[in-house]
Amino acid sequence: MSVNTITVLARGLALSVAAIALAGCAVGPDFVRPDAPQTDSYTEEPVPQQTVSADTVGGAAQTFAQGKDIQGDWWTLYHSQDINDVVGLALKGNPDLEAAQASLREARANWYVALGPLFPQIDATGGVTRERLSAAGSGGMAGKNTFTLYNASVQGSYLLDIWGGSRRELEAAGAREDFARFELEGTYLTLTSNVVTGAIQEASLRSQVAATNDIIKAEAQELNVLQQQFNLGAISEADVLSQQAQLAQTKATLPGLDKALAAQRNHLATLIGRVPSQGNIPAFDLTKLTLPQEIPLSIPSKLVEQRPDVRAAEGQMHAALAEVGVATANLLPQFDLTANYGGEAFSASKLFNAPNITWGLGASVLQAIFHGGSLWHAREAAKAEFDRTYAAYKSTVLAAFEDVANSLRALQADADTLKADLEAERAAAGRLHLVQEQFQAGAVAYLSVLDAERTEQQARITLVQGQAARFADTAALFHSLGGGWWNNPAPTGDEDKDASSKDAADKTAAAADTAGKDDKPKQ
Repeated sequence: MSVNTITVLARGLALSVAAIALAGCAVGPDFVRPDAPQTDSYTEEPVPQQTVSADTVGGAAQTFAQGKDIQGDWWTLYHSQDINDVVGLALKGNPDLEAAQASLREARANWYVALGPLFPQIDATGGVTRERLSAAGSGGMAGKNTFTLYNASVQGSYLLDIWGGSRRELEAAGAREDFARFELEGTYLTLTSNVVTGAIQEASLRSQVAATNDIIKAEAQELNVLQQQFNLGAISEADVLSQQAQLAQTKATLPGLDKALAAQRNHLATLIGRVPSQGNIPAFDLTKLTLPQEIPLSIPSKLVEQRPDVRAAEGQMHAALAEVGVATANLLPQFDLTANYGGEAFSASKLFNAPNITWGLGASVLQAIFHGGSLWHAREAAKAEFDRTYAAYKSTVLAAFEDVANSLRALQADADTLKADLEAERAAAGRLHLVQEQFQAGAVAYLSVLDAERTEQQARITLVQGQAARFADTAALFHSLGGGWWNNPAPTGDEDKDASSKDAADKTAAAADTAGKDDKPKQ
């Protein structure tokens, strides 16, 4: 390569460096994270320090630890090895989690795709052709009109990102990766919550089935006694028929409970990624669960950072805003530098001899003049998309606060309800025992016994449902507060991947992403 050639290429490189230095700003709006709602409470009324207690399963008083952090494996607070095992199986086999992991890997790969245009694009070509020209085409020189031509070259081009369009596209790709990451965290949180609440529901249905079987057994025994009394002429046939009807009605409730229990177990099998016939789900028991007695309650200003769905909505909004910058840059002139170096010869051995060397440097500018308004409307569409994602973000934030408020209210209300259910069950059991004694003494008609039985049966089932509600409400609150994913992040499927190159490129290419005071990102 000649000195002049080197000088020209060096000047071209210097020009490229200068252009990069000039490309220090990017057109379009910079993203500013919206402020959290200005409130210091989730509910209209102050949250009490402690719920009421009841002397039964799931009846412990719960206290709210304001501002305490949530542990990532919050389900272990139930002290149930069966729940821990099923959650572990779900995290390994759930296909929705696998899909979310794949989406994150795709988004990360697309980030690297968007990074490419910030660097020069270099390609190499080579070839050999055998040609024959006509005598006229070769100047009438017979015998020299057939030849072999060898060529090899390296071409480079660099699109000057003066307006920051490529950097805005990279910024959008990074925001989409953030979206995919928080979608994964949301899938992880929803999966663990569904497993825990599913296990609680399975235990509740199992307890209801057991209680119903106990009731059926007791009613069948009582029917036998009544049948004997009827045979002795001590009671009328109507009393026997009434007890038969009562027993039949109780038995009629059992298939529905069995169906619901089977469906719940099938659902748990699906959550762990197995077909129902191979689920091998353990039999859960409410009496073996521990109700967490201290509940961490994050301050409201932290909620928007802790909820994966809010962070995912923020990522969508950020990406949409960066696309406004991309569309704006597309309206402006595009500057491109090109260079090539190679050789062309009739012999491969002489391909890079000095007389056969070819090179070139060039610069071009492209300015859209008339595209039927498509570029301008593309920018308007990008701005409208940002408005849509911003509205969706606000809606997601409101829903997040609603979830927490509802969960807090449910914890308090269901604690009160369980206490009342326990009192009702004990009262119903006492009344049934008393009425049965009165019937044996001939003081009341058998209809009074039937009424007391119905009341006691319903009270027993209601108590079981109330016990399960306390456990489920606690899981719902952990879910609504974000589930502590930041302390136990979801597995991405490629944890060993080195992200240092992305971090380095972020510092040189990604647009600013700083917190601000405005409620809405500026346009």
